[in-house]
Amino acid sequence: MERAKWADRGQLLRIGPAEGQWARCVGASRMGSVELTSQDLSIWVQMRAGSWVEAKEGRFYLRTGDWIAFAKDSLPQIQPDQNGICIGLTIAEDALRAMSRFSDFGLYVGRGRLKPEQARTVARMWYRASRNIDNDSRSGRIQAPLRSMLLFLQEIQAEYGQRLGLCPGASLGRKRQVFERMQRASLYLEGHCHRIVRISELAERTRFSTWYFSKLFHKLYGESPLAASARMRLDHAASLLASTLMTIGEVGAASGFDNSCSFARSFRARFGMTASEYRAARRDADLMLQRRRIANAKDVGASSGSVRSMRENVIKNSGIRLVGA
Repeated sequence: MERAKWADRGQLLRIGPAEGQWARCVGASRMGSVELTSQDLSIWVQMRAGSWVEAKEGRFYLRTGDWIAFAKDSLPQIQPDQNGICIGLTIAEDALRAMSRFSDFGLYVGRGRLKPEQARTVARMWYRASRNIDNDSRSGRIQAPLRSMLLFLQEIQAEYGQRLGLCPGASLGRKRQVFERMQRASLYLEGHCHRIVRISELAERTRFSTWYFSKLFHKLYGESPLAASARMRLDHAASLLASTLMTIGEVGAASGFDNSCSFARSFRARFGMTASEYRAARRDADLMLQRRRIANAKDVGASSGSVRSMRENVIKNSGIRLVGA
């Protein structure tokens, strides 16, 4: 594999097409940014702090332990926070085909969370894959480090395999086409949680009729598109309450509620408390967590030194080339 590329401290890294490569390891930290311009599936894992991600499906914020996967034409852009570290893997279509020759292998668009031990496993596998310099698809084989990482990524998407079986289609290939459209629609809902997304808008993106899309969405996800949209917008509001100084009215407006009374009722119905009570409870919880960290002398205020240490432990010793360094 070509030595992994890394953007750090405000550097901009553009990842374009790479002829004949199975996959590439990419990373960013401390306000560095990555723009993917190649037609590759990509999956990103937030290792520390947070990152903003923008793609055709919308805008997302990743927190420690979050992962997100994009389709080959999503063209994501990733920028970590001041202390953020995000690692990614771009995967060529040839690699996916090679993996599927011997099993029902598949990676899908979506978003989820990793347990701490899973995140550590991903980091180790990413590190090993980044050291593999034999990444020529013309050799006809995928070397063990990359293959192991792809299989592990498939494992963390295990629930998608169950939903895949619910999709219509006479063949596995057709089921996967339908499922990818629905997954992108679901991701689009989350990426636009600042507004109300019409069902007709989603149906048009999937190239299904409104009736068929609604029926299939409920079958796959156990709720209607409108219910999913409301849930995501309220979760977005809760995140804003916990992480910003916006007023309650501003949070409601930023979450697609044009009526403060409607926002108040919906928020209380979902969380069992008012928005003000939720904000106070989260601040109390954060304060207790901070005091516990100080008492245990762990992770006291993420410093640039601790970020540098983690980056070196996970990446630098692998011989990764830091862009601009």
